[in-house]
Amino acid sequence: MADNSRAAEIRSGIEAFLKERFDTKAEKLAPDDPKYQALVEQFQFDTWINDAARRVGQLQVVTHSLKPIHPDAKGSNLYAPPESLNNHRLVGSHTLPADFAGDVVGNAAALDVYKFLKLQFEGKSLLERALENDTELAKALSDNPEQARAWINAFAAITEPRGEHASHTRGKQLYWLVGDDAADLENDADNFHLLAPLYATSLAHRVFQTINHDRFSEEAKEARKAKREDKYAEQTVHNYPDLAVQKMGGTKPQNISQLNSERGGNNYLLASMPPSWNVRDIRPPLKVDSVFTHPGIFGRRREVWTLVYDLKQFLETNPSTTMHTRDLRDDFTAMLMDELMLFAMQMHSLPAGWSKDEHCRLVQNEIFWLDPGRAEEDIGFREARNSNNWADDVRHSFAKWLNDALGGKLPFGDMEYRYWRTELAKDTAHQAMLDRDRRWMENLMEDLTNLPGGDDDE
Repeated sequence: MADNSRAAEIRSGIEAFLKERFDTKAEKLAPDDPKYQALVEQFQFDTWINDAARRVGQLQVVTHSLKPIHPDAKGSNLYAPPESLNNHRLVGSHTLPADFAGDVVGNAAALDVYKFLKLQFEGKSLLERALENDTELAKALSDNPEQARAWINAFAAITEPRGEHASHTRGKQLYWLVGDDAADLENDADNFHLLAPLYATSLAHRVFQTINHDRFSEEAKEARKAKREDKYAEQTVHNYPDLAVQKMGGTKPQNISQLNSERGGNNYLLASMPPSWNVRDIRPPLKVDSVFTHPGIFGRRREVWTLVYDLKQFLETNPSTTMHTRDLRDDFTAMLMDELMLFAMQMHSLPAGWSKDEHCRLVQNEIFWLDPGRAEEDIGFREARNSNNWADDVRHSFAKWLNDALGGKLPFGDMEYRYWRTELAKDTAHQAMLDRDRRWMENLMEDLTNLPGGDDDE
């Protein structure tokens, strides 16, 4: 063995690992037992390393695996560290930190080899050193340079796919449109790419660790306690509503992968669904003449008055009439339209006919707008609603409300009022909420076709 302090320390760490594994296996064996002597020979340094270099071919370190897609799939798995991936703004494996956890797939009986490769020395694993052709690791493994290099090459190959890239009949595939014409079947090769998705196992493990820390760590418990007691806590309280758990591998999660085994087969799925309005928290606008009476029920909503405040602050700076100014103004407008749509959706979730309450004093056009379900059973109401140009009145009320909210010291007048009213009329998504009646929608689209542009109105 070469006299090298770094190599000696690496060698010492490997020997300690082997001794620990030997002690565990030989714990219940007598020294004169033939099985004990067989273990002694098996855990001789050169013997074990040589056997590990042989068995490592049964494993592959991956970041993206196929078995979570289907446990019987036998296609390719990939090792794609974050730095090798395209950097973009969406969350993906490219956002993983440098100390991300690689996964291992293959023969579960050979996982002790991966535990060996995970041994750390000066913040770097033996696998990382093997991938870098580290000379200190080579000296630690053997005084014979050729033997050491052969073992290192075998260990480094654990990140390489076995054979050519291939999918499997039990894997999933999907056609992704990359051309201009999805109906052009004669040129499928030009119009589509056939994708074979893999499971981002390293990213899934990081998500699992993060969520578990946010839910069960002592810091998280202290933060939730502080929140209950209305006290300060340095750590933020994180909530994951409607969290689901997907089990992989059944009673043998190690058959999927090493990381899946460490998670007990549990994989978190974040909720991905539209909001579900809780009717118990939504009250009908009773005892008011209009939801737009300044500041009004609509204007008092936190999100709305925040938007109005920010928009007013922006306008008070007398911004120049540049494209940036117009874009920013249009962004504020779109967000206000969204809030108006959400408000209408909440009112529509109330029991149909709520406007018949004796305490409802809303003007008729707002009743037509906010209680459309009443028309299903109230014939008189339906006829009045269908014969009334109530949507234009709602636009008028909204424009006046916003003009008042933004007025103050600003010279808002007819020109600004027409702009906001026109912008509301242009919001087709909100129009869909204003009336679900087919005839109204047909008339609306005809009106929208003839509307002048917002800039012309100004």
